Amino acid sequence: MKNIKVFLADDHLLFRQGIKSLLSKVTDIEILGEASDGEETIAKVHKLKPDVVLMDITMPKINGLEATKLIKEKLPSVKILILTMHDTDQYLAGMLEAGASGYVVKTAASDELITAIREVNEGDVHLYPSIARMLVEDYLEKAKEGGEKESTDGLTPREHEILKYIAEGKQNKDIAELLFISARTVQAHRTNLMAKIGAHDRTEVVKYAIRKGLTKLEH
Repeated sequence: MKNIKVFLADDHLLFRQGIKSLLSKVTDIEILGEASDGEETIAKVHKLKPDVVLMDITMPKINGLEATKLIKEKLPSVKILILTMHDTDQYLAGMLEAGASGYVVKTAASDELITAIREVNEGDVHLYPSIARMLVEDYLEKAKEGGEKESTDGLTPREHEILKYIAEGKQNKDIAELLFISARTVQAHRTNLMAKIGAHDRTEVVKYAIRKGLTKLEH
């Protein structure tokens, strides 16, 4: 299995050194490069094409929000994982819209970061619990204002079940075990239901499930 190539973007040298020291001990992850501002990040990411970018939000020249947008426009396959000091940062909702695949608070445990890197590399979304709660509240409020209908867009009962499990962060193999079906069948249902609700990734599935009241995340 090939290593996950990670690019580190943060304007604090000591923090970058700490992350590099941590990840150097992980056998399936390698640091491909680093940058201290958004402008340098964009240039190096375009050149190096890492699998995952660890992106600080507040950086000189170009902030993490703009850098994320610009990178995803040119390199949509690059996954971006946001690193932030605050779980109530005003940019968090915008980062999802910009194309980020998840968030980790800088005070999180080291294994949380490693897990997040692996998850987003596989195409999943990693939501730190406190940030997930904020998103729940935000989308529930928007759903109330918009008078979201109870319709679930023609989903079958099985697709309904699988959608809830996807929104809760479960992988195909986990869902297959819970429902006593094959992982291939889960993937087929997943493809169908995402087409029906117009979702392109797990982030959009989470938003949809919250709006429809199909799932809730624990406090």
